[in-house]
Amino acid sequence: MDEEKCCCGERMTERSAAERKKLIHRLNRIEGQIRGIRGMIEKDAYCTDILVQSAAVNAAVNAFNRDLIASHMRGCVVRDLRDGDESVIDELVVTLQKLMK
Repeated sequence: MDEEKCCCGERMTERSAAERKKLIHRLNRIEGQIRGIRGMIEKDAYCTDILVQSAAVNAAVNAFNRDLIASHMRGCVVRDLRDGDESVIDELVVTLQKLMK
């Protein structure tokens, strides 16, 4: 997985077509769940029912994050450590702290 700069100056990670497809598929399902919640609100659905769906969205986002962090560790982190760049560990710690808020 090669990193380079994108048009906005941020780092990028090249992903395989299969990995990209898997991540986008998960995001599409999450997007559908969000649209479903919006529809429930528009139809004045019962609060508890909406909260259950909201919890399902949180679980889906957490699963997405787990897959992405695992991929990051297996690819980007391993590569940077092999290249002698130990700053990737600090970056990973900060990222995990943000995910665990």
